[in-house]
Amino acid sequence: MASGKYTKADIVDSLCEKTGISRKRVQAVVDLFIDEIKKALTRNASIELRGFGTFEVKLRKGRPKARNPRTGEEVAVISHGIAVFRPGQELREAVWDRGQPEAAPVPDDHESDC
Repeated sequence: MASGKYTKADIVDSLCEKTGISRKRVQAVVDLFIDEIKKALTRNASIELRGFGTFEVKLRKGRPKARNPRTGEEVAVISHGIAVFRPGQELREAVWDRGQPEAAPVPDDHESDC
């Protein structure tokens, strides 16, 4: 897959092909894995996956005045938690150059028109 979305179903299919385990079993394990991450975050625990990154909950401060961007209505926002992901060094290094456009070939000024 070159670009675009990579869904949970894509991950399940890939794991099925690589392991030979049934799709149903792989789907169950992936779902359980995601549930464990959710449970840990709701307990305010951080999840560290070496070589990948860390999931954790950060506190966003509330504000007495905020604006609903859709309606323009002024609303109050209470303090709340938000799940965040911090990539580990290995992942950061692996994707570091992905945002850079590929270098265009430099034209040769010495080309002849023959």
